[in-house]
Amino acid sequence: MALQGQIDHLFNQHKKIDYIISAEMANPDWDEMRVVALKKQKLRIKDELERLRKSVH
Repeated sequence: MALQGQIDHLFNQHKKIDYIISAEMANPDWDEMRVVALKKQKLRIKDELERLRKSVH
């Protein structure tokens, strides 16, 4: 069940980063470099989630 816990943790991180990106972009003076970095981080998490989910099935 440790693997499922890791998947849940990454899923929550993915959602949190999505929220942060939305909040950042809602600001009229949003930082493009920050958003790009966050999107890259979100993509790495998504890739890791896919890898872990495949190993479960």
